[in-house]
Amino acid sequence: METILVTGGAGFIGSVLVRYIINHTDFSVVNVDKLTYAGNETTLADIKSNPRYSFECADVCDAVEIQRILKKYQPFLVMHLAAESHVDRSIHGPDDFIKTNIIGTYTLLEESRAYWSGLPLEARQKFRFHHVSTDEVYGDLPHPQNSAESVNLPKFKETTPYAPSSPYSASKASSDHLVRAWYRTYGLPVVVTNCSNNYGPYQHQEKLIPLVISRALGNKPIPIYGTGNQIRDWLYVEDHVQALMTVALKGSLGETYNIGGMNEMQNIDVVRMICQLLDELKPKPNQYANLVQHVEDRPGHDMRYAIDCSKLQSDLGWAPQETFESGLRKTVQWCLNEWAKKDVS
Repeated sequence: METILVTGGAGFIGSVLVRYIINHTDFSVVNVDKLTYAGNETTLADIKSNPRYSFECADVCDAVEIQRILKKYQPFLVMHLAAESHVDRSIHGPDDFIKTNIIGTYTLLEESRAYWSGLPLEARQKFRFHHVSTDEVYGDLPHPQNSAESVNLPKFKETTPYAPSSPYSASKASSDHLVRAWYRTYGLPVVVTNCSNNYGPYQHQEKLIPLVISRALGNKPIPIYGTGNQIRDWLYVEDHVQALMTVALKGSLGETYNIGGMNEMQNIDVVRMICQLLDELKPKPNQYANLVQHVEDRPGHDMRYAIDCSKLQSDLGWAPQETFESGLRKTVQWCLNEWAKKDVS
């Protein structure tokens, strides 16, 4: 039975990916995660006893452990999702981002290269290393409020030059460059994906959508940076993992594929939609939108992200299945169902 190694498989996107592999393919999966604050293996409780699932608590910066795991499980595919990913945390403490996102990626690349080099010819030809990254490496785009032409504004393409704004995005840009260098210099068979903002069930509550839901249900102020006019392209996490599997198995080696949800929304509009859904699904005397409070914007805040994923659509036939409205409703309903068991406050 063929095995996929997923790093960061106890995190938000990683856990959805691991469940997808177990539930929708015949592959075995080994989940490598060091279980930081953002990792939670309980999200995988429903597959934990599956004979095709294995878990290794390990740090991608630990070369000895990564070498052992590769030798033990003999994966034909490495999907690298392990990363520190919260922009605010990177501003206040970039050290972990440099270690995990740069040194961790370097370590995984080197150990994967050594493992790949020692494989028999047929296995070497099949092996792939899939690096999962973010659209934040590109910097930001013109905002319609600051542009004479609000129609046909540019979007991020795979050829867009890198211009990261935060310690987080700079560390991810560094890791992207390392992966491409290992392909060009050593011939390591790699593919790279850069995705837009993910959302959906199981997301950590420091991220915008679950944060808003949590604060609203707890009757606490909902903080919005600046005017809230920052634009993001929202991608439902299950659509994302299907794209990841498509690229990992069918993408051309050495290529980069952008993954987007084609849902450009201002943050303030996202918050209003969440409040309206909560008014409908869990009504209270006062509207939830009354909890919104505008706060000082964070340093270097990118104003607009938008993904052009036409390459992925035309070359590999992927397209997102969820609209933002349908995905957001599923997410809010999941939070209401899951969090009803505990005091959100």
